Amino acid sequence: MDVDLRDLRYLIAVAEEANFTRAAARVFVSQPALSKQIRALERRLGFELFERTPRGVTLTAQGAELLPTAREMVERWDRAYPRAQAIGRPQTLVVGMQTAVGRDLQRRAISRFRAAAPDWTVSLRLVGWSDPTAGLADASSDVGVVWLPIPLDGLRTRVLRRESRGVMLPEGHRLADHATVAFTDLLDEPFVALPRAAGPLRDHWLAIDARDGHPVRVGAEATGADETFEAIASGLGVALVAAGNADLYRRPGLVFRPVGGLEPAELAVAWRGDDSRSATALFVDCLTEP
Repeated sequence: MDVDLRDLRYLIAVAEEANFTRAAARVFVSQPALSKQIRALERRLGFELFERTPRGVTLTAQGAELLPTAREMVERWDRAYPRAQAIGRPQTLVVGMQTAVGRDLQRRAISRFRAAAPDWTVSLRLVGWSDPTAGLADASSDVGVVWLPIPLDGLRTRVLRRESRGVMLPEGHRLADHATVAFTDLLDEPFVALPRAAGPLRDHWLAIDARDGHPVRVGAEATGADETFEAIASGLGVALVAAGNADLYRRPGLVFRPVGGLEPAELAVAWRGDDSRSATALFVDCLTEP
């Protein structure tokens, strides 16, 4: 019987995470959708792949037999697909971004890259927050400029900038006239959150690690920077923002205030660990050279 690569990716994620919720975040789908897909796959195969218990899931004997082959097939496809893409088309390096990069990073990198590799072009694409890998997960991007953490195995990263996090507020907010804001004063505020598919990155921008178990109030979800700032201006919530992005996205009706006591945000360049092309390595070097 036939299966597609998506089914194999789901099988691998659930097997390795031993938990449907964590696996769903890893493959950027909802937990109910992932459970439904695995059940459908089991029906097509004619046997169960997982034993489900209150403590998690474990592979059945049949699932354990299939897992190594599933890994091999997915790994071979992920290596072959980028090579096949490059055949018969201009040599183009696709750079995925979650937000505008600014900070003079991309302009300088592209200038250096063009000088060193004149036969290559660079294509920039903006990818929504629902894919925190900026297109690396499905190989639609060759390089990603992303905010860490990035929830996907097999990627390599280099940090480009470390920046303090602050809060973006609507004008007239009770904290808008403060020079700085204590995070404890934000605990009961509604937040504009990234989609659940963003996984650990959603938690980072909600500062889950600084809440000491205090529950999050989500006033809205946004799939990109423009939606985030529109939601803030509409009074749906506040959002944590890297200091550099506050400068890039200045808008009437919004104010940015530093927040003390939070770990800095890390902007990084990411690429697939099995991408051995010299052009990829060159672009990464062009981004990271002082």
